[in-house]
Amino acid sequence: MRFFMKLLLTMLFVLYLAVLTKLILFKYIPISEITNLTNFGFYAHRWNGSNLIPFKTIQLYWNAENLNLNIRIENLVGNIIGFVPFGFILPMLVKRFQKLIMVLIATCYLSFVYEGLQFLTGFGSFDVDDLILNTFGGILGYFAYKIVLLMMSYMQKNSPNKTLTILRYFIY
Repeated sequence: MRFFMKLLLTMLFVLYLAVLTKLILFKYIPISEITNLTNFGFYAHRWNGSNLIPFKTIQLYWNAENLNLNIRIENLVGNIIGFVPFGFILPMLVKRFQKLIMVLIATCYLSFVYEGLQFLTGFGSFDVDDLILNTFGGILGYFAYKIVLLMMSYMQKNSPNKTLTILRYFIY
């Protein structure tokens, strides 16, 4: 049972990463055109479109009254929400990622990979604020994971149930 649950969770995690990759790297490009558009050339104008100043883009979206509210929310909240599942699922899959610092490092690393790929391919721009927001999302996911563990532990002690026992066994 544990093997099946781990396999299912791994497949879900891979699917999540595929969707996240589509949303981050190829958000405006149909899947059918992705292979035709890859350009790994290094152009100086990509540096001009990059943001290396922490909180610059966050402040811009937060204070920009001339931008549609939906665009502001999509950028700020979307970067956070996109990485919540990563911080939630990773500690369930890999024991060494059951500590906050490990999830923080892994989330920041994955976000950096995505930002770097956006820069290299030209499918987006590098933005240090995306690193900050994505990492925050991973941390929120980790805290959600810990809350679920606490709730399951409480429920296990107060009302033993076979389903909860199986879930608890899988997560620990």
